[in-house]
Amino acid sequence: MQMIFRAIEALNSDNGSNKSTISKYIESTYGNLPTGHSSLLTHHLNMMKASGDLVFWKNNYMKRDPTAPPRRGRGRPPKSKSPLPLSSAISPPKPRGRPPKDPNAPPKPPKPVQMKVSSGTGKPRGRPRKFPQSATTPAPPAPSGRPRGRPPKVKATLTEVSVQQ
Repeated sequence: MQMIFRAIEALNSDNGSNKSTISKYIESTYGNLPTGHSSLLTHHLNMMKASGDLVFWKNNYMKRDPTAPPRRGRGRPPKSKSPLPLSSAISPPKPRGRPPKDPNAPPKPPKPVQMKVSSGTGKPRGRPRKFPQSATTPAPPAPSGRPRGRPPKVKATLTEVSVQQ
């Protein structure tokens, strides 16, 4: 991170420095760098941007102005909490779950049985029951010449071929 700060200070651009110029400066100054230098640089720049050490503006990184106000996060700011007056008593929080039954309470009387009320059509509600086929009910019509569904695949028969020499 110190290398990044030094690169931004040395480049001394008014609009800040972009990632490629920072990378070129570090490579020219420090020479032997690991193979993953560009991914490490990206990672550290993102960390410094998130922490507020660097400001990212118009694809350039620059040092944060020390006189600038602190950066606000995303979303709505939290409401300020006003202190409660001392005269109001704070009640204990309600316990979770259903309250227990009172063991001294008298038992409830059983519910009266109600008769079923029909809808007035004379038909019972719901899907009718399926009864097994019997001699009294007519059989379904006989199928026409073809069976139902997709016809089976026809397998090709092998034919014998004689070879003459």
